[in-house]
Amino acid sequence: MGVAAELYDVNFCFPILELESDKVKLTPFVAYWDGTKDHPAMYDLLPGPPFASADAITDLINTRVQLEPGTIVFAVLDKTRPGHPLAGLVGLVGTSPANLSTELGWLVTLPAFQRTHTTTHAVGLLLAYCLDSPAEGGLGLRRVQYQSHVLNAASIRVAERFGFRFEMKQKATRIATGKGGGWNVEGSLQMMMFAMCWDDWEDGGREKLRALLSKTR
Repeated sequence: MGVAAELYDVNFCFPILELESDKVKLTPFVAYWDGTKDHPAMYDLLPGPPFASADAITDLINTRVQLEPGTIVFAVLDKTRPGHPLAGLVGLVGTSPANLSTELGWLVTLPAFQRTHTTTHAVGLLLAYCLDSPAEGGLGLRRVQYQSHVLNAASIRVAERFGFRFEMKQKATRIATGKGGGWNVEGSLQMMMFAMCWDDWEDGGREKLRALLSKTR
């Protein structure tokens, strides 16, 4: 199952550039079901439940992503493996051209690709795309924020590793769809908010990213 970029209007508010490193490529399409259907535990600390079918993913993209110009979801393809298989998803949400801001979201790495280079390179490509100036090939945004569930240690480590600054803890931000009682306070999300702004990027953030990319295997 897949929705190819050339057959699908991504309807994003900024130009979609070629986002590619020596190890991964980001492309705005979804071919996700086969990689996640046998791993429902991946969704334990994410806002929604596991997808019930391939059609459910397509419906989500059509109703919540494609209709929102501030949102785009990329498939992460691993260039180091034969056939460049799907390694996960990463995206931008709540993007505002007026405020030059966005949020890094939809970050999911499939089990077979966890603890490899894929997450580092995927996040790195999007950060550079967002925070580099137009003269450097980026969008020149002023702020990229990142939210994580308070118990999602792996997600919090991603934010800290890239140099996002912790800003606040938010309670009851929205209802957690499909989660049983006791998942957190009355079934609502408790999130930690991080951000990287243009001055953080210029004052060492870009160099920190380059150092991370050079270390990944």
